[in-house]
Amino acid sequence: MGWPLAVSAGLMDKSPRALFRALWALAAGHLLATLLVLLPFAFLLVLAEWQRSIQISASLLVIGFGVYRLIERRHPRALARIPPTQLALWSFAVAIAHGAALMLVPIYLGLCQALELDAGHEAAGALMKASLGMAVLVSLVHVAAMVSAGGSLAWLVYRYLGLRFVSRSWFNLDAVWATSLVLVGAVALAFNLASWR
Repeated sequence: MGWPLAVSAGLMDKSPRALFRALWALAAGHLLATLLVLLPFAFLLVLAEWQRSIQISASLLVIGFGVYRLIERRHPRALARIPPTQLALWSFAVAIAHGAALMLVPIYLGLCQALELDAGHEAAGALMKASLGMAVLVSLVHVAAMVSAGGSLAWLVYRYLGLRFVSRSWFNLDAVWATSLVLVGAVALAFNLASWR
């Protein structure tokens, strides 16, 4: 239904070029909208077809990154100071990189119904299946809890404990994280290879 807008653009500018520019813009918008709807389903098909290869590759990637972080102990200096204007973007990028809420997707899609779920997973599934609004509410409560806990720690260190306390009492979380990556990747790889036979 965008063709009248293309006609209008051509008539207003008294130029067929304006008509064709408008058609290209309309085509681009329509293509983006179509891709936004279809690509997630296409990716789900790819995931289903290539599940084993993707799982094994992901396991090896996690193991490799964990080993790299154990060898390369320096924390990236670029992460030492994030400008306040970029904190929301940083938070979004890190949450996506860490797989924020991905553990809830199987429950939300009802893929865990064949297995026995504990009371917490059953409650989360029931809440999210209730409506989209409830899923958003669960997400908001989760974010509020995370910000409250992290904000309380940040305020305590900033106001009362100071950097001296942090530098004296801090232990290397990067090594713990890297080790857990290697272990989780190895377990995932072992499960994938065991189920292949």
